[in-house]
Amino acid sequence: MSSKKIEAKSAPKPVGLYPHARKVGNLLFLSGIGPRDPEDDSVPGLQQSKTGNYTSFDFEAQCHSVFQNVKRVLTDSGAKWEDLVDVTVFLTDMKRDFHTYNRIYAEYFKDAQPCRTTVGIDSLPTPIAIELKCIAVMGD
Repeated sequence: MSSKKIEAKSAPKPVGLYPHARKVGNLLFLSGIGPRDPEDDSVPGLQQSKTGNYTSFDFEAQCHSVFQNVKRVLTDSGAKWEDLVDVTVFLTDMKRDFHTYNRIYAEYFKDAQPCRTTVGIDSLPTPIAIELKCIAVMGD
C-alpha cells in the first residue's frame, strides 16, 4: 500500500524535513503540530527579550492555536475534526499546564472524542509548550 505526502498550505511550515501529514489507505497520520502562527511563524502569547528570555507567556493562547493548526492540516488533507481517532499531546510543563489544557481540550472535543495520551516532556524543538500528534480515519 502506498502513502501520499500532504503539505498543508494553510498551516505553519514544518520546522524540519517532514510533511504535515501522510495518508495511507484511509488513515491520515499528522506530524507533530505546534501552536505557531501560519502567517508569521510566531508563537501566540509568547514574547521574548532581545536576549531570548521570555517576557510573557500565554499557554491558553498556545492551546487554541495548536487546535486550529490541527484543523488546518485536517482540512487541507480532506479530513474533518470528527475523523480524529487518536491524539497524543506533549506538554513541557505537566504540573503547570495540564488543567488549562484539559479544560480547553474539552471545549474542542466535546462531541468528537478520540483516544488520548498526554505526555510530559522536557522540551520541544521550538519555544512552544504544547504539541499534538494525531491520527485520523477518513471516509467511513
